Amino acid sequence: MRKFFIKNKLLPFLAVIGPGIIAANADNDAGGITTYSLAGAKFGYGLLWILIFLTISLAITQEMGARMGAVTGKGLGGLIREKFGAKASAFAIFIMLIANLGTTVAEFAGIQASLSIFNVPSYISIPIAAFTVYYLIAKFDFKRVQKVFLFSSLFYIAYIVSGVFAKPDWGFAVKSLVVPAIPPLSSDIFNEYVIMTIAIIGTTITPWGQFFIQSFTVDKRLDEKDLKYARIDVFFGAFVTNFIAFIIIVTCAATLWKSGITINPTDDAATLAKALEPLSAINPIIGRLSSTIFAFGLLNASLLGAAILPLTSSYAACETFGWESGIDKTTKEAPIFYGLFVFFILVSSIIIIIPNMPYIAIMFWAQIINGILSPIILIYALKITKDKSFMKEHATSGALNSIGTIIIAILVMLTIAMVITQIIQYFG
Repeated sequence: MRKFFIKNKLLPFLAVIGPGIIAANADNDAGGITTYSLAGAKFGYGLLWILIFLTISLAITQEMGARMGAVTGKGLGGLIREKFGAKASAFAIFIMLIANLGTTVAEFAGIQASLSIFNVPSYISIPIAAFTVYYLIAKFDFKRVQKVFLFSSLFYIAYIVSGVFAKPDWGFAVKSLVVPAIPPLSSDIFNEYVIMTIAIIGTTITPWGQFFIQSFTVDKRLDEKDLKYARIDVFFGAFVTNFIAFIIIVTCAATLWKSGITINPTDDAATLAKALEPLSAINPIIGRLSSTIFAFGLLNASLLGAAILPLTSSYAACETFGWESGIDKTTKEAPIFYGLFVFFILVSSIIIIIPNMPYIAIMFWAQIINGILSPIILIYALKITKDKSFMKEHATSGALNSIGTIIIAILVMLTIAMVITQIIQYFG
């Protein structure tokens, strides 16, 4: 059997698999699921077209991170410091930490939201979740942590089940992937459409995602010989991530949008999963089951994100300033690494336990922040991957360099569009 796997090159792939799939699936965290749900409820199938662009963009940007990690053996923060200096690296880390704290709060908001469906109060659910996340990272070694992350990724199938129950118009959904449905510039809804577009991009191509995949690749000790299989891992992860996003948008379009039920960023956290209960009009069992499945998927995604976001923050800060880091290190060997990890968990937990917090608003706007900040981090990453002194023969050039530049330019333009529409709305 082992000879069969080696002969068919499956064993090398299985040894490399992990960073790409985990990093990409972690994009479908609490904030991502909330954002996709809001998009489907508000605009129906109208925003599905952006997923084609995002799949390509995510694959390219994550490949850049995995390639930098495998070739240099260093994290993104450390490379930014080497190429651009201490001030630039401190600025990059500051940007990342702001976005990460907001997104980590969103993960714990997702935990609270999902368990509130089952009437579990936040003062019980949040402390248990915080301890679980801490114990996983502090007490498990790298291999066991990766296995937990990969196993968690399997549970995204819950959304596929929920999507099948929703019975959407699959033909129209597929058509909407390639035919944009952009409202007129003069329409009242155009501003919301632009903001939602930025939010979807922001929840998929994130500052923390670039730091995480590179740090995880380094921690896994992948090198240049593993690049072929690392790319497969990244590309497969990008496809799966946006396929799940497609399913979530379609599910909410087929239920909430079709029924005229709108979920707003200011709604109660439990509203999100409970809103699927209109399916009860079709079948009472399916209605309740879809709501439960959706809540379970949100819980799983939130726990995964609640572990990865603080972990990414610790990786990036320690790599940038030369402090010891890594899951295989003990708390005594890497006190700052684990101290930052605990800080993010504690602060996020305390914020979420505060009564009457607008949890869905936190989850949604955290993605907006990511959408604004991502181009800055990507510019750093693209410049490093073009530098042969770092990347040697694996430096980005030709068509791949042009595609990366175009992606960043589009992200910048969309960010500018969002700021302009917000100003017009505020002063109009």
